[in-house]
Amino acid sequence: MFDLKITGGTVVDGTGADRFTADVAVKDGKIVEIRRRGPSDPPLEGNATETIDATGKIVAPGFVDIHTHYDGQVSWDSVLEPSSNHGVTTVVAGNCGVGFAPVRPGSEEWLIALMEGVEDIPGTALTEGITWGWESYAEYLDVIGTRELAVDFGSQIAHGTVRAYAMGERGARNEPATPEDIAAMSRLVREAAEAGALGFSSSRTIAHRAMDGEPVPGTYAAEDELFALGHAMAAGGAGVFELAPQGAAGEDIVAPKKELEWMQRLGSEIDCALSFALIQVDADPNLWREQLDISAAAHEAGSRLHPQIAARPFGMLLGFPGHHAFTHRPTYRRLKAECTREELAARLAEPAVRQAILSEDDLPIDPTKLFDGMFALAQNVTERLYYLGEPPNYEPTDEDTVAAIARERGQDPLAAMYDLMLEADAGNMLMFPMFNYSNGNHDAIREMITHPAGVMGLSDGGAHCSMICDASYPTFLLTHWARDRHRGATLPLEYVIRKQAHDTAQLFGLTDRGVIAVGKKADVNVIDMNALTLHAPRMAYDLPAGGHRLVQGASGYDATIVSGVVTRRHGADTGARPGRLVRGAR
Repeated sequence: MFDLKITGGTVVDGTGADRFTADVAVKDGKIVEIRRRGPSDPPLEGNATETIDATGKIVAPGFVDIHTHYDGQVSWDSVLEPSSNHGVTTVVAGNCGVGFAPVRPGSEEWLIALMEGVEDIPGTALTEGITWGWESYAEYLDVIGTRELAVDFGSQIAHGTVRAYAMGERGARNEPATPEDIAAMSRLVREAAEAGALGFSSSRTIAHRAMDGEPVPGTYAAEDELFALGHAMAAGGAGVFELAPQGAAGEDIVAPKKELEWMQRLGSEIDCALSFALIQVDADPNLWREQLDISAAAHEAGSRLHPQIAARPFGMLLGFPGHHAFTHRPTYRRLKAECTREELAARLAEPAVRQAILSEDDLPIDPTKLFDGMFALAQNVTERLYYLGEPPNYEPTDEDTVAAIARERGQDPLAAMYDLMLEADAGNMLMFPMFNYSNGNHDAIREMITHPAGVMGLSDGGAHCSMICDASYPTFLLTHWARDRHRGATLPLEYVIRKQAHDTAQLFGLTDRGVIAVGKKADVNVIDMNALTLHAPRMAYDLPAGGHRLVQGASGYDATIVSGVVTRRHGADTGARPGRLVRGAR
């Protein structure tokens, strides 16, 4: 008697091997039998509590998203959307050097302000939503370990929290660490790894700033501090040192190569994987290729240096529900304060309101607000601001820019932008690719994805709530890269599934998942590739305290299964919560 049988499906097993038709049987949360079937072969014998007919569908492993920021959300939300509705069955949080443990009593709001500034997660939502109950990182894992979730959850220990806990205000303000400070931080990191942290993360890009404008603690850490924490992580049993490197956001085009030099040396000393964010920057559109070459050479020398790759252009979405060009126009400000969301959408469509907003001067920027100047940026990028459409086109041409559409219509660019954002009841979002689109196509991204050392990451699931919804990367890989791309070559479905399942799981030592094989954890997707569709991003207002976030739906996932239990059926949450905390090997 099996718990679950998936019959007649086309298995893409996650290893990169050719697909095959088979029945898959599950018992006690694991795959216990796989029966390959030819056209005349009988089905797998044995009854099951539930049988899913996957004829004509793809049966693939659950996806492992290694770069999310659900550190706070996991304490109140058991579903962990938007990741869970894109075939993701395991998430890893604690990235970019920010998190919520360890925390000294009384400093909780400081950590919230740090997360809000770096990851654009509404501070009010975090304040209302997080159910604190820990001080040490081990206690944090113990609390999360009691949660029943729709997906499995793993975490890394973050440099920013460690530095602030060990050094107090000096650490928070990025003052140099003394030998005593480094010893204290090393103890915290080793203890976290021993408790089950999957890795250690740090940020050294100055674009990552708290709400007060201060860079993430650890941004300017000296090499002795970084190496000591890397050694402590390895000694505790964690497996990945993750970095948002200097220059990752284009601040210094020389810095990323310097970062890779010391990362290679650290990797050779601690024999652990090191992962860093890799994106194409306009200031040096070919720098990413040099970084890939350095990573390849590091692998040949025995250092496991893995670039984390984004699946599509890396930037932000602009529209009336979030950041846009008209936030500082007096009429818009007044209406936003007076109206409900539905009323505001209707008023923005009124010709008199439109004319007033377009004709007004902007109010001054508030220097105390971190993102208050975003409107000025939005006004000046019409040549790089693209109309996405439905389903969204993430590889648009120059003809799809707001400036080109304005020329075609005979409009002022800001007027065209306004009208485009009015679509979908004033909920339409426009794409501004700040990175990964220097040549106006995905060829650079394709080369990154096909590099043997590259791993899929940078989705930022749960973060940048008003700017992006890149938690949909897995669905985008399946639709755009394996099926729909028309401006260049696609990639084999077997390859993109391996990149998002097997390779990401292996990086973090999660060897029990990421493939369809006997004895492995029964994390499985049943996907109708003919129906699989990625929908346009829309703003939702479902976070605690009425906080907002961009979400992006998908259709075509017939079933998502975690530990042998169906958690989503035809895109809808079933209410099942088999997901649990995942601790590191030690």
